[in-house]
Amino acid sequence: MRRPAPASLGARKRVFMSQMEPVIGLEIHAQLKTKSKLFCDCPTEPGAEPNTNICEICTGQPGALPRMNAKALELAAKAGLALGSTVNSQSLFSRKNYFYPDLPNGFQTSQIDPPICSGGSMTVGSPEALKTIRLNRIHLEDDAGKCVHDAKRGRTLIDLNRAGVPLIEIVTEPDLGSSAEAVEFLKKLHALLVRLEVTEGRLEEGEFRCDVNVSLKPKGAKELGVRGEIKNLNSFKFIGQAIDCEIKRQSALYASGQGVRQETLHFDSANHDIRTLRTKEEAHDYRYFPQPDLPEVLVSDDTLAQLKASLPVPIEEVISRLNSLGLRDDQAKLLVDRRDGVEYFNAAVAEGGEPKRVAALMAELFLPAVAKSDLNPLKAPLTPKGLADLAVLLDSGRLGRRAAYEMFVELFESGSDPEKLAQNKGVLQISDSGLLSKLASEVVAEHSREVEKYLGGQEKVMSFLVGQVMRRSRGAADPKGAAKALTEAIESGRKQ
Repeated sequence: MRRPAPASLGARKRVFMSQMEPVIGLEIHAQLKTKSKLFCDCPTEPGAEPNTNICEICTGQPGALPRMNAKALELAAKAGLALGSTVNSQSLFSRKNYFYPDLPNGFQTSQIDPPICSGGSMTVGSPEALKTIRLNRIHLEDDAGKCVHDAKRGRTLIDLNRAGVPLIEIVTEPDLGSSAEAVEFLKKLHALLVRLEVTEGRLEEGEFRCDVNVSLKPKGAKELGVRGEIKNLNSFKFIGQAIDCEIKRQSALYASGQGVRQETLHFDSANHDIRTLRTKEEAHDYRYFPQPDLPEVLVSDDTLAQLKASLPVPIEEVISRLNSLGLRDDQAKLLVDRRDGVEYFNAAVAEGGEPKRVAALMAELFLPAVAKSDLNPLKAPLTPKGLADLAVLLDSGRLGRRAAYEMFVELFESGSDPEKLAQNKGVLQISDSGLLSKLASEVVAEHSREVEKYLGGQEKVMSFLVGQVMRRSRGAADPKGAAKALTEAIESGRKQ
């Protein structure tokens, strides 16, 4: 009897995946919005010449003693309060010992027990199917420097400008089940931290980045599988791709009968490939011990009360208010997700813009222009009043949609008055009923055959007649007003 051929790896992989589920946890690093580093007075702003924002403390010179940045402590506590964490009245800094060329002290100053914040959560998903993602902790730490690889000369250079920059690390529990959930969580967290002014959150500068832990386990099982940790991802797109790539990699290993090793991994975004960096370390490998040069971190009840009072309205409440003004969920979320988007919207509405029209203009024209120019909305040449005036022109029928969209780039770049710019371009629509009636009467008199067709039931002919009014007015007539004037002129002619 002939034995059946063994199933292909692809088939075994599909069967395996139908029985397994991914488990994902995140370790998010956000650079705090401070003017100076965590333990010294060196500036944190990016873009300086290499090794110019440094001193004896952040370069680890013997005998140099760190000094705690109080602003960083407040921002970390503020983030914790907004995320429902417990802000601990006492926390400790520890030395996390490992060797990297860009780590001048030979250790990282971080927190392990207790951290500045414990617990907390954030939700993802739709209002009908919310999922709570638990936080394990939020702790303070300083950043390392940067290795600059010079492939042409075959050497690596060290830039210590980032060494000592203040970070918070937000560690989730392994509650995420897909790349889509992880990306949604990160986008929502990023928007919250930027809105709180905890971080500038510039992904391209590494001010918001994360490590991703991925494992697979049988569906319904409580015990987690062996995880791989993908390091230093600073793009929402690449984070999603990296997670999917690691799930496929682990699935293939299991399906072929191999095990998954606990490793630290790198995602190659160009080739969509995962490669091993090193064996994954455990906490004991870092030989944590209390940082003897720093005292306990204390947070008073008065400080907590002041921070709580400074928290903005929760995002869910903001979205609910925007919904009550007639905005769709996607429009409301877009405004919330963009830095100062809601503030700009509120200012435009206060200047007389109809909320739904303002939201549409922001979603379709203004916010894409802001993103392309890398501007804060409130610092754009087109002010909230300018956008409100444009909305009023559209709603009044004095300016057509096509004309408004065609002149928007110039309007955005110059910050000109919309009505004056439209006047100069000759695109303001004629809504004067007397003039429209005159133009309509002329068109009806000259196009009697088309009028007869219209009266005979061919309603599409009206578009042609409106076009003739538009031609006579050089495109300035209000189409709706023109159609009304034509109807009245045709009815008047029938009665005569």
